[in-house]
Amino acid sequence: MLAGVPIISIVLFITVIVLAVMAVGFKNLLSAAISLAALSAALAIIFYRLNSPYAAVIELSVCAGLITALFVAAISLTRRR
Repeated sequence: MLAGVPIISIVLFITVIVLAVMAVGFKNLLSAAISLAALSAALAIIFYRLNSPYAAVIELSVCAGLITALFVAAISLTRRR
């Protein structure tokens, strides 16, 4: 495998890629919003592992928390056809 790269980093990067593809590929908007929240949480873990705790906290609170809540609220207010 890659010399010097911890296996947890590889798993996190693969997780981010898979969640991004899932968010784009879902037809259900609520599933896409949840996938984006999980993507932001995984990205916050990557930021923390890169010794950037402030960026990790902002990513987790704003992107995974606030933006996801706004997406879910907007989805719930729309009508289905």
